[in-house]
Amino acid sequence: MARALVNVPKTAARGDIIEIKVLISHPMETGYRPGADGRVVPRDIIRRFTCSYNDEEVFRAELFPAISANPFLVFTTVATESGTLTFTWTGDNGFVQTENATITVT
Repeated sequence: MARALVNVPKTAARGDIIEIKVLISHPMETGYRPGADGRVVPRDIIRRFTCSYNDEEVFRAELFPAISANPFLVFTTVATESGTLTFTWTGDNGFVQTENATITVT
């Protein structure tokens, strides 16, 4: 399991635009780099990131081999109601990681 950092405001007023920051620790091998033995290191990247707000998708990113290791994403959404934000990273070799954060909307 990779280490993920999620930064979501704890509270917001209804209608506020909130900034969300996420980072996941992952080496992101492109599949093009030769290893120490001269063989190509197999590809191992995070291919997709999604964020759902109370089970409704609000952000999606498709990632490619050119993305850096430990991808950091920043995006915004509108605070509509109190609830849960679910963040899911999906990658090669069956990699899936999900994190949750809650927000209280007043």
